[in-house]
Amino acid sequence: MTSSGRHADNGLRLLPFRGVRYVPERVGSLAAVTSPPYDVVVRPDGLLHLESADPHNIVRLILPQAGTPAARNEKAAATLARWIADGILAADPEAALYVYEQRNGDVIQRGLIGALALSAPEEGVVLPHEDVMADIVEDRAALMRTTAVNFEPLLLTYLGGATGTTGATAVIERTIAGAPLLATTTEDGFSHRLWALTDPAEIAEAQSDLAGRQALIADGHHRWATYLRLRSEHPGPGPWGYGLVLLIDTVRYPLQVRAIHRVLHRLPVADALAALDGVFRVRALDTLAQALDALAEAAACGNAFLLAGDGRFHLADRPSGELLARTVPADHPAAWRSLDATVLHHTLLDTVWSVPDTPEHIAYIHATDAAVEQAERHGGTAVLMHPVREEIVRELARQGVTMPRKSTSFGPKPATGLVLRSLTID
Repeated sequence: MTSSGRHADNGLRLLPFRGVRYVPERVGSLAAVTSPPYDVVVRPDGLLHLESADPHNIVRLILPQAGTPAARNEKAAATLARWIADGILAADPEAALYVYEQRNGDVIQRGLIGALALSAPEEGVVLPHEDVMADIVEDRAALMRTTAVNFEPLLLTYLGGATGTTGATAVIERTIAGAPLLATTTEDGFSHRLWALTDPAEIAEAQSDLAGRQALIADGHHRWATYLRLRSEHPGPGPWGYGLVLLIDTVRYPLQVRAIHRVLHRLPVADALAALDGVFRVRALDTLAQALDALAEAAACGNAFLLAGDGRFHLADRPSGELLARTVPADHPAAWRSLDATVLHHTLLDTVWSVPDTPEHIAYIHATDAAVEQAERHGGTAVLMHPVREEIVRELARQGVTMPRKSTSFGPKPATGLVLRSLTID
């Protein structure tokens, strides 16, 4: 492995595909039919909001609602087939790599969407950095089996180059000089543009540049594990050997790294604070802005968390060294042992609070305000986290060390619904 992110033996193989896209004339607006990734949708409020935004919102395919898992997946497949038959969705006439741009103020992200050849973890081409839960992988796998569609691109990052006249990034910069296939602005303020890259020479140049590179999974660990499971069920050449991804050169377009917060449904704030007595320092703060500033300052010196849900914010920092030594596994690198997510799960959840890591006990929420609101509404505790730096995530991934699941949130995340990949369309 070199400092440029190139892999000595093999690398990323990104193939064009015939994207399935909404026909703009058949929907109210492209913005109204898109959705955040399935695991970012806050249920039930966010789900209902998206369903009501447009009768053809993509959430009806990625999070179908029915009485049983099998019924949900069959409903998604039937809905998909109906939308294609009715001309709501249609496949592009020729295979392409898709240049995708997201912009909001000073934040701009551009990358390539394509069908990536799947590789085993030991090959070191695509690096996961978080653990996954088997039930979520099975849920996503059952949906993909039934529909034979990759609905959402994984977000992958690689270390390319900030300048240059050749390579994938140069191809992207040349492509955006032309007219996009689509342009829309979603309610979060992000504008989205998509171009089809069909020129064989341009595709070859991008592929050649990517062929020696290694990627980090920034978002989509469960979907990547799903891709690998389904490939094992369909051995040999074929569409199941590839998965839909968005590749971003983070040298040219650095991602934002945010924390993913926890809401502990059955643990009142008063009980959480009582259990911290004597093993963490705890200070109360009145406003969220003040609390987040204090969290950032404390996190620069060690493990720190914000607890909320009772109308105030409580900064917990300076954990007992004896407690950490007793609860954090010693058979991992120091960088892993000092992660806030590691201390949260091994020290606080497992030992101090005895909270099982199951959906009925813990919700994983990306938005700070939403986490606080859910905790206050249901009498639970929101645990607000400080983000991990990308270089720490990448270095641990290169060492083959996975972080506790939902440790990071890279973004901006691609909007779901702009381009799908059918496994039954050549």
